[in-house]
Amino acid sequence: MRSFAVIMCIFVFGVSLAHADDKLRVGKAVAGPFDFVPLDIGMDKGFFKVHGIDVEEIDFDGSAKLQQGLGADAIDVGLGSGPELAFVAKGNTDLAIAVFAGPPNSQVLVVRKDSGVHVVADLKGKKIGLSTVGSLTDWLQRQLSTQQGWGPDGIDGVALGSESGRTASLRAGSTDGMVIDVATATKFVKEAGGSIVVHFGTVAPDFIIHAIFATNTAIAERPGILKRFLAGWFETIDWMRGHRDETVALAAKAMHQDADIVAANYDQTMNDFSTTGRFGSKALAVLARSFVEMKTLPAEPDMSKLYTEKLLP
Repeated sequence: MRSFAVIMCIFVFGVSLAHADDKLRVGKAVAGPFDFVPLDIGMDKGFFKVHGIDVEEIDFDGSAKLQQGLGADAIDVGLGSGPELAFVAKGNTDLAIAVFAGPPNSQVLVVRKDSGVHVVADLKGKKIGLSTVGSLTDWLQRQLSTQQGWGPDGIDGVALGSESGRTASLRAGSTDGMVIDVATATKFVKEAGGSIVVHFGTVAPDFIIHAIFATNTAIAERPGILKRFLAGWFETIDWMRGHRDETVALAAKAMHQDADIVAANYDQTMNDFSTTGRFGSKALAVLARSFVEMKTLPAEPDMSKLYTEKLLP
């Protein structure tokens, strides 16, 4: 009996010890939008901790820099965008391991009040602030331009990095508008005037706006830790869906936004978060086609080689 007790103590202690110091470096493509807030809320509410994950958050200024961080093994996991699968197709040393949001309802195009833009047709040739070349914001404005019959370059996209950089440029009059998350856009309209002229959910209804990426090293050497991270992520999403007011309060703090703006963002986009992480065939086909349309790749890649679902809960 005593031997059994000793064995059980060793087993329990061993499991506890194995989960005690599993640090995971998790990068965000951009820090501020509501889309990336589940990481902050999961950390705050302990959803990652209960799975033995100690998250170290690292923020980047756009998709390209996030993928550079993954390629350099500076982070283990990246919260990025669907269009970043093109970086993987080009040989970056990571894979997408989960979808975390579908249609781009959280992204809008907002313009200055003196921009001369009143409807979508007025956007031709206008300077529109983006995060980075090849990013989600870049793809969205190019898709909009193509749908308007102007080709992918009909709108003059300007890579400006973070939300603060895009907002500052717009306030200064250096750009006419910006592709940005709905909360930042709403705040801009509230403070500086202007208007939101495009909701991108209508531009690309079949889409993968956001995906979670992991380095090939982490996938090969730490698959169990990645599985536990994803379990904590989707438990966070489930909790957020059932706790609107507390989610808004926590998100407002993380985003440095007014609660009323965050509440509107929650109501518009919360249902876009995936509860399964699965990669839909229609959305993947849209992305594959977009890589050729934007001349990011010479031909549509084999999308099945750019992601894995084996780590999903």
